[in-house]
Amino acid sequence: MMKQLTSYNRVAGYLNKIFDLLNERFFENELSRPTITIQSTPRAYGHFTTRSDTWISASGESHEINIGAGTLSRPIEDVVATLLHEMAHYYNYVNGIQDCSRGGTYHNKRFRDTATARGLKVEHDAKYGWTLTSPGEDLLDFVVENDLTDILITRNDLHYPVSTTTVDHIGGNIKAPPKKSSSRKYVCPCCGISVRATKSVCIACVGCQLVMVES
Repeated sequence: MMKQLTSYNRVAGYLNKIFDLLNERFFENELSRPTITIQSTPRAYGHFTTRSDTWISASGESHEINIGAGTLSRPIEDVVATLLHEMAHYYNYVNGIQDCSRGGTYHNKRFRDTATARGLKVEHDAKYGWTLTSPGEDLLDFVVENDLTDILITRNDLHYPVSTTTVDHIGGNIKAPPKKSSSRKYVCPCCGISVRATKSVCIACVGCQLVMVES
């Protein structure tokens, strides 16, 4: 059974693993791995940087995809949807598709088309365009098939001031009112092993011979 995601370093590695899985499933491994960061993003769930030299190391340069540090405790399918949202921006950028305007905040129909073709539901916002994304059925199946689990650490942003720094990025996946999790988690009352399902099921732990309960 996978160790619980309760440390920053473990979560950082997990997000890289999820990127690779999404890249294979929805982008035919076309995207080189960016530097995935976990930083506070006021009023947004994440962003993608357009500069290929955002990060520089001895082995080369890379773009950045950031996941909001204060948003990690959402259901894992929503965190994955944010990562996929930013990957859609990344895909459009490397393919010369302009999917945002107004300083990188307004998402046009090109973004909507890329996102919906890759497992996301996309809704329109009057101010920011086609930016409200949530996991569609294909992405929910992806989360269940890969046994992705919730992240159990998040940054307490309530005690930190809102940043006003301007950075060269697009695709701020703006925060929308929270929604109930799209999948269900079942846990064995004895050993604690858990599984996810996209609908109500009756499932048992074979080892303990007990019916698993929804949590």
